[in-house]
This record gives sequence, C-alpha cells and structure tokens, in this order.
Amino acid sequence: MKPAQLIAGAAGAAVALQAVMHAVRGQANLLRPPGAQGEGDFMARCVKCGKCMQACPYRALKPAGANEGASVGTPFVDPRAQACRLCEDFPCIEVCPTGALRDVAARKDVRMGVAVIDEEACIAFQGMRCEVCYRACPLIDEAISIDYRMREGDAIHSVFAPVIDEEACVGCGLCVQRCVVGDPAVPIRIACDAERARERAG
Repeated sequence: MKPAQLIAGAAGAAVALQAVMHAVRGQANLLRPPGAQGEGDFMARCVKCGKCMQACPYRALKPAGANEGASVGTPFVDPRAQACRLCEDFPCIEVCPTGALRDVAARKDVRMGVAVIDEEACIAFQGMRCEVCYRACPLIDEAISIDYRMREGDAIHSVFAPVIDEEACVGCGLCVQRCVVGDPAVPIRIACDAERARERAG
C-alpha cells in the first residue's frame, strides 16, 4: 500500500473514531451551519478555525460558548438573533478547509434541522391571522404552508395555521427570527440535528 493511501486511511479512521467518541459523550443542541452532515461528523471534522464565521455576510454564525463543553468555539446559528439566509453561493461552505461543511449544491440540499410549532403558544392557532413565519420562509409553500380552516367550536373565526413539511424544511430559522410573539415564549423553534437524532433513538 502506498504512503498516500496509508495516510488517507488513517485520516478516515481518525474522523470515524472522533465521531464515535463525540456520540458517546453526548451532543450539544446547537444549530449548525449549512453543509454540516450530522453532529458527530461535524464535530470530528471541525477544527474551529472560524473561517465560516468570517465568510458569513449576515454574521449569522457565532462561536459556541464555554458552557457547550467539547463544542466550545464551533460555529452555530442562534436563529432568534440572526437566522441563516441560505446564500446562493454558500460562502461558509466554500471556505471550510476540512469538509466539516460540504455537499450542498442548492438550498433544498441544506439539512440544518426542522421547524417545530407549539400550537398552544402560536397566535395563529388562537384565531388571529398572522402568517409571518409563512411569508418569511425562503421555501414558501414547500417547507411551510397555511392550513385555512374554521376554528373548532367557533362559527365566526378562521384559523390560518402554519404547517411544516419536515421533508422540505431545511432549518434555516428565518421563521423563528421573524416570529412576532415575544421572548421567551416563541412558539416556533428549530429542532437541530443532534436533538432529532436523540428523538429517533427514543
């Protein structure tokens, strides 16, 4: 076997080992940038260089704080403060030197997470017409649509309920940023990759 093949094989084994170790330690609930391919893979590859944060024209990427354990210094998005704008050319992916961010050709390829709506807190489900999250979505009528119906037990008011398509939602967080309901009871959030992985594991 050639030296280059040995080096490539060793590098691949190291990435796999780091991914397993990270999974065993547990995963932070951080919304990762576009192009992250699962929390374990991302943590195994990210070297915390900060290039993706510098490249983001909207300053949506921030370094994780000291309370995030092994994730400290890694990039994440706080969608309430500044959501990902899904740039056409994905500059954050372009500058990543390690492949921690990769394999995105179009907006629909992004898999940051999935929007989740708390119907108890969402004013649209209380009979007030809102549609702000729907209008903010860059994949309007795909990732999010409106279910128009009469409010149960109310013959006068209609419900304009936002509905998330989990297969189409990319988790950019623009719906969260634009939600008109004040903090801390924002009725829409993004379930990130790590959180969804734990839910699937049961």
